[in-house]
Amino acid sequence: MSKENEIIVEMKHIDMRFQGVHALDDVSITLRRGEVHALMGENGAGKSTLMKILVGLYTPTGGEIYYKGEKVRFKSVMDTKKLGISMIFQEFNQVKYMTVMENIYLGREPKTKTGCVDSQKMYEDSKRLLESLGVDLEPKTKMAELTVAKFQLVEIVKAISYDADVIIMDEPTSALSQSEIDYLLKTVNLLCSQGKAIVFISHKLEEVYGVCNRVTILRDGHFIHTGLVKDITEQQMIKYMVDREVSELFPKQYGEIGDVVLEVKGLTRKGEFQDVSFALRKGEILGLAGLMGAGRTELAETIMGLRTPDSGEIYLNGEKIVNRIPEDAIKRGIIMVPEDRKKNGLVLKLGIRDNILMSSIGKCVRNGVIRKSLEKELCKKFGDMLEIKRSSDEQLCGNLSGGNQQKVVVARVLNADPDIIILDEPTRGIDIKTKSDIHRLMSQLACSGKSIIMVSSELPEVLGISDRIMVLHEGIVTGILDRSEADPNIIMQYAVKTGSKPACAP
Repeated sequence: MSKENEIIVEMKHIDMRFQGVHALDDVSITLRRGEVHALMGENGAGKSTLMKILVGLYTPTGGEIYYKGEKVRFKSVMDTKKLGISMIFQEFNQVKYMTVMENIYLGREPKTKTGCVDSQKMYEDSKRLLESLGVDLEPKTKMAELTVAKFQLVEIVKAISYDADVIIMDEPTSALSQSEIDYLLKTVNLLCSQGKAIVFISHKLEEVYGVCNRVTILRDGHFIHTGLVKDITEQQMIKYMVDREVSELFPKQYGEIGDVVLEVKGLTRKGEFQDVSFALRKGEILGLAGLMGAGRTELAETIMGLRTPDSGEIYLNGEKIVNRIPEDAIKRGIIMVPEDRKKNGLVLKLGIRDNILMSSIGKCVRNGVIRKSLEKELCKKFGDMLEIKRSSDEQLCGNLSGGNQQKVVVARVLNADPDIIILDEPTRGIDIKTKSDIHRLMSQLACSGKSIIMVSSELPEVLGISDRIMVLHEGIVTGILDRSEADPNIIMQYAVKTGSKPACAP
């Protein structure tokens, strides 16, 4: 066996149970030097659980792990890091008020002979590591000053600093712009060329086909398939993951689009967006497209009352409104699913029922008393409608998969029965089946008369589900397109440079 194809890790017949829940059942995976190995499956399929076993966070209830040919049993994360296995988690754990170099060597800072931190050596070692990956970043820069993409790169450098042979990346591109994704994928290829074994967990098929050599697919905690990426089609991969044909990821339905319900005129917030005008009709899905930093989220949050505009007007059903706080918007029938579901969309330490009902607990009150039977009825209604996988309605949201967490946020919004729904990156970081479910639900809501504004960084999603598409570039509206005239090239042309601002046809 050549050095480049050397087997570094073998996980054989891994079994994992959590309080009776069979999370992994007879799962095996082999990692080779110089390969990028995709680990695919729906949310809740067991991908993260398998990798947390590999890095020593969990102890499996069955199976064997071999590292460089020797049988091992990891007791902690430090055990695996010392051996050369590192994981970059989806949620970052850097200390933002510290510098890049302090984060890279946190807890293992180089010391002088007198026992003090050797800042000069830390600086030089950090700089060398950053340069080895072509990362143009000053080691003394504070983490708080960095973009999400730079956060990812610092995590990769930190993994390399342990002299890691195996690097696990969990959804590494979920919060990045396309240019940042391209740079990160080049870094992955560079690591691969240096003989590292990379595990790449992603729901984005284009990335898997673009950067991965081999793929292992899990479904409901079971091993389904492993093989070379080039030997499997997208349709086969989707079928392996969801056990059904998914020929339509964007099940668009067409309903009647009515009168204008929301009109924005000349809305401006300095440094974020300027002179934005558009109209949203009853039963319409309006997609907001643009690159990272285009001002889409800032615009949505200003409409919602989370930010205060410097100028401009908002009209609801022809009447001028001012949403000073989100409660104003909610009372007017406007509600938002935020971009960061864990930070702004859920209370992770509360159960599913409490999260679903928190926006409209009044529905469960009769004669001044909260009726548990009504709480249970409403929770079951929306839990079943969205097919939320749960052991009970009291299950903590922090213990749900990403896709099911997103479904709980959507359930909370639907329970409030709004007329206008703002969805900010509604399918980020969730699996293909759940994406299809949410797209179908969006289409059904629009057909029932709800009006939807959808912010999305995924062009196929914008094109697949929107009735009209508004494109922003650096806070300026550069195009408003009907579904029939939009294609990826046109949208990208509007997204990368400003042009003449189009008139806003209601």
